[in-house]
Amino acid sequence: MSRAPRSSSPADRRGVTPRAVTRTLDEDPLGGTVRRTVLPSGLRVLTEAIPTTRSVSFGVWVAVGSRDETGTQSGAAHFLEHLLFKGTHKRTALDISAQIEAVGGETNAFTTKEYTCYYARVLDEDLPLAIDVMCDLVADSVLAAADVETERGVILEEIAMHDDEPGDEVHDLFVRAVYGDHPLGRLISGTEETVTPMTRRQIHHFYRRRYTPPQIVVAAAGNLDHAAVLRLVRQALRGTPLDTERATPAPPRPRTPGVRTRPAATVVEPKETEQAHVILGCPGIDRLDERRFALGVLNNVLGGGMSSRLFQEIRERRGLAYSVYSYASQYADSGLFAVYAGCAPGKLDEVLTLTRAELGRVAADGLTEAEVARGKGMSKGSFVLGLEDTGSRMSRLAKGELLYGTLMPVDELLARVDAVTVDEVNALAAELLARPMSLAVVGPFGADDFTG
Repeated sequence: MSRAPRSSSPADRRGVTPRAVTRTLDEDPLGGTVRRTVLPSGLRVLTEAIPTTRSVSFGVWVAVGSRDETGTQSGAAHFLEHLLFKGTHKRTALDISAQIEAVGGETNAFTTKEYTCYYARVLDEDLPLAIDVMCDLVADSVLAAADVETERGVILEEIAMHDDEPGDEVHDLFVRAVYGDHPLGRLISGTEETVTPMTRRQIHHFYRRRYTPPQIVVAAAGNLDHAAVLRLVRQALRGTPLDTERATPAPPRPRTPGVRTRPAATVVEPKETEQAHVILGCPGIDRLDERRFALGVLNNVLGGGMSSRLFQEIRERRGLAYSVYSYASQYADSGLFAVYAGCAPGKLDEVLTLTRAELGRVAADGLTEAEVARGKGMSKGSFVLGLEDTGSRMSRLAKGELLYGTLMPVDELLARVDAVTVDEVNALAAELLARPMSLAVVGPFGADDFTG
């Protein structure tokens, strides 16, 4: 396959090569020094040096997800994620996997509604290889027509497998019930109807239009040197389509009003399953809402662990369900709050009655001082314990940059949780849990089983 000519990094009008701008973001006592460099192209490189480790996690994060697709493009971001591992102008698909596995490393990727991540974890001495491989596949993938057809089959199998998992399907059903045809309501994988006719040209256009330096954050954490990482990234991208003219980094996805949600409704997917899967929930708050710390505390107490109200009432006291929990999903301009339960079909009515009653009690009466204290402890502990490996550290850097435009120091985040008051949690509970709730059910039922 012929390749287009590549231009080197351009100089500015005065003939001076643009310089990267580096600054130190944090000296974290729980980790190491965090540094951020903005390259002239607008691509950002963030690192956290943790000298006590012998590994490094390296990721290339792109601020593009399934919500950036049109209806006919549904599944394009996920399709592209698969295809980038199929080969570049320098490496075959086998080269990509074999070179990393030969040093005991691992690679993977995932697509969400708002971003896509490609990452590798290797020994510190093998970081140059990981950088070269991961930057190569993100910047310079071939997207061969034959690979498009091969991966189309793989993705259709993935969709079919997902449809065979009612515990997963009910989450998709709930999201569609709340968001409808809005991009946030679509499946990340797309559907058989959208993936089957998708062409190589459509995917390539999505790739080159969306994967641009201002939309990309490179993050690494572990035993590393920032200057060395920066040099290796620039070297790996030199001469590729990501080696572009000057640009400004894209800001975080805007927090704009207008994400319309559907009126509360009941949706049922009839299936002859041994267990009923149910989600009861409503629109929540977006990720920049100052109440997000109070929401974390509320979620922990309601259904965030084995000591939570829902777990204790539904599983421990009554034995009605093996799995029951609450969760919150937050996006740039919207969010969800919901409760999931899996139980025997004959027990579903009782589970729903108890769940609604518990939500109503918390909305009306709030939580106690002791419960809020426990919820705050859970939030702080889970956050800090989640930073015990280089992968989570790397993710924290990238998400801070992509989603918030800043990196909140660990101590500041813990202080924000500590500052949450009982009154704040209870005010949020009174508002949130009194909202009309949508119900999604997968199991041996019909829609008329949940009327009235």
